[in-house]
Amino acid sequence: MDTLSRFETHIVENQPSIMPAYNLWQDDSMLRHYVLQHLPESSVSSLAVLSDYGQLAGSTLMEHGELANKNKPVLHVFDRYGRRKDEVAFHPSYHALMDSAMKYHIHNYSWLNEQTQGAHVVRSALMYMHYQAESGTSCPLTMTHAAVPAMRYGQKLPAYWLKKLINGVYDPRALPAKSKNGLTIGMGMTEKQGGSDVRRNTTVATLQSDGSYRLVGHKFFFSAPMCDAHLVLAQAKGGLSCFLVPRILDNGALNNVRIQRLKDKLGDWSNASSEVEFQEAEAYLLGEEGRGVPVIIDMVSLTRLDCMIGSSALMRQALVQAVHHVSHRDAFGSTLINQPLMKNVLADLTIECAAATALTMRVAKAVDDAPRDKQEAGFARIATAIGKYWVCKRSVAFVNEAQECLGGIGYVEENPMPRYYRQAPLNSIWEGSGNVQCLDVLRALAKDPNAKDALFAELERQKGKHKCYDQHLATLLDAFSNTEDMEIRSRYITEQTALGLQGAVLLESGQGAIADTFCTTRLGRKQGLSFGTLPSNTPFADILTFSALHGS
Repeated sequence: MDTLSRFETHIVENQPSIMPAYNLWQDDSMLRHYVLQHLPESSVSSLAVLSDYGQLAGSTLMEHGELANKNKPVLHVFDRYGRRKDEVAFHPSYHALMDSAMKYHIHNYSWLNEQTQGAHVVRSALMYMHYQAESGTSCPLTMTHAAVPAMRYGQKLPAYWLKKLINGVYDPRALPAKSKNGLTIGMGMTEKQGGSDVRRNTTVATLQSDGSYRLVGHKFFFSAPMCDAHLVLAQAKGGLSCFLVPRILDNGALNNVRIQRLKDKLGDWSNASSEVEFQEAEAYLLGEEGRGVPVIIDMVSLTRLDCMIGSSALMRQALVQAVHHVSHRDAFGSTLINQPLMKNVLADLTIECAAATALTMRVAKAVDDAPRDKQEAGFARIATAIGKYWVCKRSVAFVNEAQECLGGIGYVEENPMPRYYRQAPLNSIWEGSGNVQCLDVLRALAKDPNAKDALFAELERQKGKHKCYDQHLATLLDAFSNTEDMEIRSRYITEQTALGLQGAVLLESGQGAIADTFCTTRLGRKQGLSFGTLPSNTPFADILTFSALHGS
């Protein structure tokens, strides 16, 4: 043995190769199943765009996602000569992600195809794939998509705003809206003293002689400050009102929106979140004075749906990474994925991911049908809050369990798992934390008969298909009938309702092994508190087939 070979110790064996590129649509039987379930035959033409974007998201955009998060946005308040510029600089990968997403209409598919049944479902699938590649850019994409209903209230808003929002492409240039090829919209609702209680906002809006307004105040969370405009709430003479605040005015000057700092966040690193002050900032009223919350409510509902999409997508990608790792690593005499306890963990994660994805796509269908169906509108109203609460809550423990499947390497930043784990808590906080969602569920039950009737109709429809489901439904109905102390019990009620809805959509989906095991374990309480505690008679092989890629 020569001297060099004696010291050759760096031989890599029994380690997986890096996860190869794959098509997030064609190779994901789970996503395809729950999307196609809600698409009419007339929407078959949309499958091409899903496949094309699936290929892009599973390859090039994954690489851009890594780079955009390793190179955080940087705030430049002044130029070199001291002039105010309030500009956030992004890495080129951020722009590549935004450009690709908007080319494939993630920000506007629902509105371009508004008269086509299934448009919101297709758009949800596009967002589901994009979020797996990169989550931070999903914030401006979500807000741009969700802003359309509120923007339609802008009677004095120049027509090009809505036109370019619905029909535009990504255009990051710092120009007035009228000069751009497409627009993005952000949101600034909360203030330091109020948080989710937006009626405590103190920003003041003063009407001008030309019909515009001037805002004076602050916003504690002003998301994606480089968007072309933001929807904000402010106190006008008639009460809390909704306004569109452009970033750059028609004359090319910066609006008086002063960025104070960027938030140093736990995750979501590619996206800039800021604090701002309005110093006589020019704004357009959307709707009527005093009607700010009703104007913004449709936007909030759509952003909450995107929280569900993002959390279920994050679960899916974490599961994909875990399955890939354990399929290519041996321990204690066999490949990890063939070991009974690992099968239990992965099967349990697969069931959880399937339940989250199935409920998300069912809510997307309800949003899609809402303009034509009063019952579906009611279901969308309440199921969005229920699903947002539960799916987003579950993603944190889920991603950590998937991370654990990789062992120590899953905690190292060279692996995407730490990024997923940092991202996981965000959606449960954004657009109203858990308590806000649960209180919203109670409001819907008390004030919206359509929502209550639609919820119970959805649950009753699957009655008789599974013993554990029927028992859970009976217990749930008892909980609703006891109206005493509803608020203090609202988390429990919302959680149990979410589990019931997940059981219902899985039973409806025709995925026998997944639905039966979900109902037996989650509703029949035949498992422990952590993932990987399924009973020994679980059909592990059938369930794991549903988690696999490459169309299997």
